[in-house]
Amino acid sequence: MVAPEIQDRLRVVRDKVEQGGRLTMEDGLFLSSPESPLQAVGELANYVRERINGNVGYYNINTHLNPTNVCVYRCRFCAFRSDLRDPKGYVMSDEQILARGQEAVENGCTEMHIVGGLHHQLGYDWYRGIIENLHRAYPQIHLKGWTAVEINWFEFLTKMSSKDILEDLRDAGLGSMPGGGAEIFHPEVRDQICEHKANTHKWLEIHQSAHEIGLKTNCTMLYGHVEQAYHRIDHLLKLRGLQDKTGGFQTFIPLAFHPENTKLSHLKKPSALMDLRTMAVSRLMLDNVPHVKAYWIMLGIGTAQTALAYGADDIDGTVRHELIYHDAGATTPEILSVDQIKQLIVEAGREPVERDTVYRRVHRNPNDFKEWSIGEDVPVLLSV
Repeated sequence: MVAPEIQDRLRVVRDKVEQGGRLTMEDGLFLSSPESPLQAVGELANYVRERINGNVGYYNINTHLNPTNVCVYRCRFCAFRSDLRDPKGYVMSDEQILARGQEAVENGCTEMHIVGGLHHQLGYDWYRGIIENLHRAYPQIHLKGWTAVEINWFEFLTKMSSKDILEDLRDAGLGSMPGGGAEIFHPEVRDQICEHKANTHKWLEIHQSAHEIGLKTNCTMLYGHVEQAYHRIDHLLKLRGLQDKTGGFQTFIPLAFHPENTKLSHLKKPSALMDLRTMAVSRLMLDNVPHVKAYWIMLGIGTAQTALAYGADDIDGTVRHELIYHDAGATTPEILSVDQIKQLIVEAGREPVERDTVYRRVHRNPNDFKEWSIGEDVPVLLSV
């Protein structure tokens, strides 16, 4: 039984959302509280999700490329990184990288997601060369690469500004940026889990620079570790503030923390209930970000599918060769087929739509799956 005062508060928040109003820190904390019935929060998030994106469930056909796991940073939550002399450390050769691009083409991928470690013996030209070589060999593939943390490292290596680096990478073939490295912005948390890498100001500055030169980016939040609800809402408000200025974020992805094989392995992984509440609250707070993704690799297939009714409109894609979260203990499959993804979306009561990285519809040749063309932009209707 929901207490009358909770029902009254829910009614106030619901009225605000239905009238296109903007939720506050206090609203976000209330919705994050166990006192707020999860079903009611989910229904409100679903209302917003359908107002913006209708009944569509988006997916794409993509592959991951992690060119090296050697990294100068030692983030406590990371199970992927390696020291230079660690037996598990690796650096992919140019031939291996290009072979990954060929594999992507042969499997009909429209996107390659490129992130990796910050190898202290490899210069900026090596990282730039990955983009340039792949783009030259496979221009049809959209290259979504290098998080703000990597761009910040390139600043250190080159003494160039982030905007100059991003323009150089764009000219080499970079199509957009992923949203990794955001973790939790609040210093109370960031100083505990990743104190040495790009700080909040730098992360936001780099994404603003990307938006200013026409590169769309994603944004993320790593939750379910040492942070509290206040830190999560603060994080979402910072993202919303930058989006007000630039409009360059296209997708928000809440990332569930996997503690296995990390320095925080004593923690429990977030529950499915926390996953769904975080998804729903994020959709409600980020009223100016078009899409919210349920990343099935981290959430698990069942929770990701359920999240399509809790604010998410995208389930990611086939995700070939994902390493980072599987190294951290993710037990999800290493790849899903297109038919499996479409079936998940249909079972959730949504209409599956293949999209490219910047949310244009993809049309496949029914006689040759590897042949595809880009259709119209996917329409969205934002409340703010």
